[in-house]
Amino acid sequence: MTLDLVARLRAAGCVFAEEEAALLVASPRFSEDLVERRISGEPLEYVLGWAAFMDARYAISPGVFIPRHRTEFLVRTAASAAPGSPVILDLCCGTGALGLALQSLAGGTLVAADIDPAAVHCARANGADAYVGDLFDAVPASLRGRVDVLLANTPYVPTAAIAFLPGEFREHEARAALDGGSDGLDLQRRVAAAASTWLAPGGVVYVEASEEQAPVSAALFEDAGLSVRILADEDTTIVAARSSPHR
Repeated sequence: MTLDLVARLRAAGCVFAEEEAALLVASPRFSEDLVERRISGEPLEYVLGWAAFMDARYAISPGVFIPRHRTEFLVRTAASAAPGSPVILDLCCGTGALGLALQSLAGGTLVAADIDPAAVHCARANGADAYVGDLFDAVPASLRGRVDVLLANTPYVPTAAIAFLPGEFREHEARAALDGGSDGLDLQRRVAAAASTWLAPGGVVYVEASEEQAPVSAALFEDAGLSVRILADEDTTIVAARSSPHR
């Protein structure tokens, strides 16, 4: 690592210039082209070809949603409540990082799905049994009524708020991975409407929302007949909706 590289990254606005320089230099693909891509504003994860999530690295391609560290709270919460050997379904899976991280903590079996073929390619490369399709349309019918933990990290940014996202995300991640519709909850409405038919008795669906959206999101799942809790840490708010244990 050279001081010149750190200086160039810092001048480009990279807050963690020293750490990023070290990662770039350590990459087997290190080249001036990689440096230029990062300096131009391309997310570091795309430049390196991997994203870090819960102490593991997951292959990622440009445009595929980058797993956020704040979402580790959702995964840890799901792991703490999961039954033994759970059946896990990861919808809107992106790289598959959430489902794979949960499986590493809780065991069991994992199926993942995403509407973006590039995301499914990454999820498969990372070891997930992943399918291409629109939400539950992609899920094998054999899972109906058997899912113990449903991770649905749907896009939840309101359409009008996309313009205010950091440029790294707004300009480089796929729009469909960010845009949740007028109030950000379009896909969560669809998940809530269908979740109970896929959950096992006592199964739980977990979604992420903003603090302001969470009560509306919770109501969607309550209206679908699920028992709901809103949970939060310092960075993240999630909604956990459980099906009846007696069906």
